[in-house]
Amino acid sequence: MTPALEGSGGTGSSRILVALGGNALTAEGDAGPDAQRRAAERAMKQVAELVAAGNEVAITHGNGPQVGNLLLKNEIARHAVPPVPLDWCVAQTQATIGYLIMTALERELAVRRIGSALAVLLTRVLVDPADPAWEHPSKPIGQSNRRLVPSPEPVEILDRDAVVRLLDDGAIVVAAGGGGIPMIRENGGIRGVEAVVDKDLCGALLARAIGADRMLIATDVRAAATGFGGDDPEWIDSISSDRLRELIDAGEFGAGSMLPKVEACARFVEGGGEEATICHLGELDRALAGAAGTTVKAGT
Repeated sequence: MTPALEGSGGTGSSRILVALGGNALTAEGDAGPDAQRRAAERAMKQVAELVAAGNEVAITHGNGPQVGNLLLKNEIARHAVPPVPLDWCVAQTQATIGYLIMTALERELAVRRIGSALAVLLTRVLVDPADPAWEHPSKPIGQSNRRLVPSPEPVEILDRDAVVRLLDDGAIVVAAGGGGIPMIRENGGIRGVEAVVDKDLCGALLARAIGADRMLIATDVRAAATGFGGDDPEWIDSISSDRLRELIDAGEFGAGSMLPKVEACARFVEGGGEEATICHLGELDRALAGAAGTTVKAGT
């Protein structure tokens, strides 16, 4: 892990990173344009409340369903137009989802008579060309023709300075969508690569890089739990990072669902963040107050 970079907190209010899951921006699996627009509008009602309470807010998001749609278009139209690489797909979904978020949030802020500036930032993330993930592709992508691609660790938010400057100037920033556009250093420059960076792990790195006090991971379940999927899951209200590590090592969390979220929370607080919370999208304000979700703090 690289050291956390310092961001300035501006007015003294809490700086919060809100991480929205890709499925939170669809309606019950419907990733059509109208469904995505409605989902963004529902999500931004919650985010607007965080802004109205005086917090500095940055937003990141997943893009799984949306990238899946683009890859399907690649397959269908490959005989008519050249297919685009995966890093291009991530960049395109950053722009599209960012546009939906910005438009919906702008409307909600206007209702509350809040005039904050909004910015959607195309964001690249550095990955290591020597990461073992390149030898063991593990991330399934696509729909009708699914394939496994590498999912290397995020190392650095390459556009971190731009995000921090915008936040320090009072803007609400959407950044590092879909885990960021994966880049490697090569021959004195950087270039995009065919990979998918985990959005939650990238979110933790982004939160540390911008000096966030809190990280909220919004998903479609109420909290993290042990025994999830069984007859009697035990929901976790609050937990120390040390205890959470014990549960991670014991295999209590699903690799394709809750594991990256709890890992991201642990990394954030271990890197100096105050608290990280996993909660249902509809309970962001209650989660921030400690009344909902699973809250992780550093220590034993």
